This record gives sequence, structure tokens and C-alpha cells, in this order.
Amino acid sequence: MLGRVAQVCHVVSAFWVVVLALIIFVDVSGRYLFNVPLLGAVEVIKNSVVSITFLQIPLAIYRGKMIRTTLIYDAASPLIKKHLRSFANILGLLFFLGTAFSSWGPFVEAWAIGEYEGEGALRVPTYPVRFLVALTSAYAGFVYMYLLYLDWTGQLLPENDKAASA
Repeated sequence: MLGRVAQVCHVVSAFWVVVLALIIFVDVSGRYLFNVPLLGAVEVIKNSVVSITFLQIPLAIYRGKMIRTTLIYDAASPLIKKHLRSFANILGLLFFLGTAFSSWGPFVEAWAIGEYEGEGALRVPTYPVRFLVALTSAYAGFVYMYLLYLDWTGQLLPENDKAASA
């Protein structure tokens, strides 16, 4: 179930990238051919990049594809590797729960005051992006906690097999 939710987040972000590509194409074509840019394109793109990034994080964590240095890890014994993974999972859990906690207040404030970004023809509300950051950060923290649980109960797949099965 956890992997499916992460996969759905990833698919949504991939679809969102296609929509952004179309927006950029229309904006650039409008500027070049008709000297008329797509109004609000900058605001939509600016908010979308953050959303797309945070939607992709849970699947990257779940599949073990987060960036890491393997110089020490590859030379370590299996027990040390387990402790290093646990340390990394705890740090990831704390980081993303901290991010979720610290972004919740700005979301609530943006919702309460009706915060928008942009001027003129298109004003983009900021609360959906702020909520998405808080939600996906909390979910990423949960994924780290789940991986920690799987590792310490002996259910975590070997790293070479994890990507193939996910």
C-alpha cells in the first residue's frame, strides 16, 4: 500500500511535468510568434516546481534511490551497514517531520488570509503548494519510519533487489 501511494504521487508529478511543458510551450510560442506571453505562466511554473519535487520524494525514498555516498557504506560489514541505514533513516525521518511541522503554520496562515502570488490577470493561491509540502513531508517521514521498521524486523529487501520489486 505504501509503495502504491508513493507511485501515485510520482505519476501525478509526471503528469504535472507534461502540463508544465505545455504551458511553457504556449508561453514561448506566444512570445515569439505573437509577442503575447501566456499570462500567469511564471507564477504557475514557480509554484509547480516545488510541488513536483515534493511529490517525487516519497517514491525515491521507498525505492532506496535517495542520493548517498557509498564509499564507507560499501566497505562496511552487514551489521555496520544496518546501523548506517538506521542512522540515515532516523535522520530522514527527523528532517521530513521537521519540514512538515515547520511548513504547517505557513499553510494555515496562507489559507486563513487567502495568500496569492502574482499580480494582474492570474493570481495563484499559495496554500495548495504549502499544504502539499507539509503533507508529502509527513508522508516522506512515514516512509523513512516504515523502512526503519522493515530493516529491523528483517523484512527489508536487499538493495539490489529493491528497485526490481518496487
